[in-house]
Amino acid sequence: MAATTLPGGTFMMAQDLTVTRVGYGAMQLAGPGVFGPPRDRTAALDVLREAVDLGITHIDTSDFYGPFVTNQLIREALHPYPKSLHIVTKVGVYRDAKGGWIHSQSPAELRRAVHDNLINLGLEVLDVVNLRIHGGDDGHSAGSGSLAEPFTTLAQLQEEGLIRHLGISTVTSEQIAEAQSIAPVVCVQNFYNVAHRGDDELIELLEGQGIAYVPYFPLGGFTPLQSSELDSVAVRLGTTPMAVALAWLLQRSPNILLIPGTSSIAHLHENVSSASLSLGELDLAELDRISA
Repeated sequence: MAATTLPGGTFMMAQDLTVTRVGYGAMQLAGPGVFGPPRDRTAALDVLREAVDLGITHIDTSDFYGPFVTNQLIREALHPYPKSLHIVTKVGVYRDAKGGWIHSQSPAELRRAVHDNLINLGLEVLDVVNLRIHGGDDGHSAGSGSLAEPFTTLAQLQEEGLIRHLGISTVTSEQIAEAQSIAPVVCVQNFYNVAHRGDDELIELLEGQGIAYVPYFPLGGFTPLQSSELDSVAVRLGTTPMAVALAWLLQRSPNILLIPGTSSIAHLHENVSSASLSLGELDLAELDRISA
């Protein structure tokens, strides 16, 4: 049965693009290391269908998850897509035969990636395509340098009618401004959570411009968040530490959109439950000690 309420409320990325603030990230549907097929294909399909049944209208994915695996699962589970559902993908990386993450941003590579996403998702136009910029030494902190050439390629594909809106990932405020000089940016995906808050000022800048900020690894990524403060607040509220971490992000700023990933229906429900949590001043002060 379809949900009657929308998880976390909604955010308007663009006039034709409104999504639930609690979305779903499809990365964990692929095999170990985000490579190869899922251990349980039926369970993966069930999670996707349950996400939509819960009212989620924002699914984040990429053809380099698998590669191709998550997009093909999304198509099998949900196509033809509900009109309310918006699928956001990203380009700029490919996977080698051993599962390595390879920088891939030439015009030809980006064009091929966009067409691959269209084919594997079964779409004629992509709602949003994020350009994933090569990060720093850890792969997740924002890199440096110009993104003009690859972003211009995506802007051209937008003009050709293959992409509706553009976003960027793993970027600085300077790179965002450079991208905006080429084409409008509707969302930014950077590494951010209650323990890693380097983008505090950037979030406020984007909020003032009405641009969505989508933190990836909102629960810590491959190394899940662990802290006594999260545990303490969770006990006080009668919930789980991960739900608290997501609730903190929702209260952090109205332009923050969540895309936590999971291959478990139980964890999916836990993630969605974060939208109903209300953190008080005592809770927020305790959680602030994590980043300090």
